[in-house]
This record gives sequence, structure tokens and C-alpha cells, in this order.
Amino acid sequence: MRALVTGATGFVGHHLVAYLAAAGDDVTISEAEICAPDALEADFEGSRPDAVYHLAAQADVQASFADPAATLRVNVEGTFNVLAAARRAGAGRAVVISSADVYGRVEPESLPVDESCAMLPVTPYGASKAAAEMVCLQAGLGRGLDVIRARAFNHLGPGQSDRFVAAALASRVAANERNGSEVVRVGNLKAKRDFTDVRDVVRAYRLLATNGEAGEAYNVCSGAARAISELAEALIARARHPMRLEADGELLRPVDVAEVSGNPSKLRSATGWRPEVPLEQTLDDLLDYWRCRTADPSGAPGGSAAAESELPSWGDSQ
Repeated sequence: MRALVTGATGFVGHHLVAYLAAAGDDVTISEAEICAPDALEADFEGSRPDAVYHLAAQADVQASFADPAATLRVNVEGTFNVLAAARRAGAGRAVVISSADVYGRVEPESLPVDESCAMLPVTPYGASKAAAEMVCLQAGLGRGLDVIRARAFNHLGPGQSDRFVAAALASRVAANERNGSEVVRVGNLKAKRDFTDVRDVVRAYRLLATNGEAGEAYNVCSGAARAISELAEALIARARHPMRLEADGELLRPVDVAEVSGNPSKLRSATGWRPEVPLEQTLDDLLDYWRCRTADPSGAPGGSAAAESELPSWGDSQ
């Protein structure tokens, strides 16, 4: 299968490209800015993909409060441009990566949330993703393009930027191991999130490209919520000398959702997907990555503001 990936330089993009290549796909990386339609057209025309994976986005939730207009432009106009280029290039299917942030605050009795839940975003980032989903629906209903929306919940794993909550914790533990400090700064430890290893997430994306139903949205999640405190305690328990958590008000968001958990049964029914990597392995791999990164800062994978899931230091990984 010929695949084209936008946002391939980011955390998830690196894992997705590697997984697609290992599966035998012919992978093209689009390096064009998604708000530059002419450059996109050239990449798509040159590759004539069977499947497009659209990961590129402005996904820094904190930055979306500072500049909501820019977030809307990149995520909505950029998605429109990608889908237009995909249609003109005759792409067989586009898998557009959305976010659990489109759901916003969900009442506890409605958790874990499924795809029928209304989109009620509380962040500008969430609103931009909800609007991008409308662009996806219009591309399908109005232009006949085969589009699937993957609503990604929190994901984590080796290679993750310290602008994600778990990686931020792991990076601080690794730094403390080198400098002897015992304090790990933390934000809101009470929030609960639905975490999945990135290697399971990219496997779900390819399964949706091959087995998903056109026009549908699918939650990509584990189905269980874990408190941030659980991850923090697990990571400092892995530290090579005793450490303690210390609250830092600067790591709090203007708006935060108390609990997020998703129902993955629709994805499971369509593709047979289930998470395979246990959280314990994910945290081991993430901490080992940050130990190596701290020892050799030049050795980490590159990142991009246009790569999906780049979030602030106490943010969710979407």
C-alpha cells in the first residue's frame, strides 16, 4: 500500500512511519506546510497515495489559548488543504487524526465516552479539532472522499517530547538522577486520563486505514482512566535515588478537564484492535529514553510545531 504521512517529524509520526514501513507499505513523508496548498499538491501528486495519514497540526493546548486564531487556521484550513490534495491525487482513503479534546467536559455518568457523545470542546484546540472534523464530513458527503476520523486519547512512549505530561515527569526524573536533585515538579495530579502506548496507537491507525468504515469516527484509547498521580508515583519509584513530588502552580492549565476516558469498542469491532503494550513497559521505555536523552541531548528524534500531539509541559497527549 502506498501511504503518505503529514506531521511525520513528530513523536507519533516517527512511530507511524516506522510501523508502516515494517508492514511493507511504500511510505512518502510530506514535508510541505499544510497551509501551503501548492506545496501539498506537489507532494500528493508525486506519490499518488492509497492511504493518507494526516497528523500535522497545531496541537499545543496552552498555545491555543494564547493564539486561538492561528490554531484554527492550521488545524481547520490545513485539514481542508490536505483533504483537497488527497482528493485531487485520487487517494483511496484519508485517516485524519482528531482528538478526545473534542468531547470537552463529559459528565461522570457518561464515561467512558463513545463516539455518539456530543462534541462540546472547552479549549481552543478542542474547538479547532471539532471544526476540522466538520471539514472531514463535508469532504466525504460533499466531495465523495473516503475519510476516517481517529479520535486519539492520551498516548505516550519512547521518543515523546517533554511537553507531554508523562514525558515531562520522566525527563525530570532522569535529570534528577544526573544532578542529584530530589524534587520533581508537578501540576494537577488529580486529573485522570486514558493512556495508550504510542506503538499501539499507530497500529490502530493502520488498521483503520484498511478496515475502518468511510465517514466514521473512532476512539483510539484503552477504555480506562488513570490518575496523573499514578504515573508520577510509578516514575519516581523507578528512580535511581529517592525523589519526591512538589506542586508547581505554573504547570496548571487555564482550563482542565477532571477525567477523560473513552470507549474503544467501535474500533475493536471494526478492526479487532486491542492495546498490547502494558503501561509498566511503556513507563520503563519512556524513562530509559529520557535517561539517554539527558546523557546525549543531540540524540533525540526531531520535532515540529506541525506534528500532531506536541503539547505543553503539563498537557495531555492527544
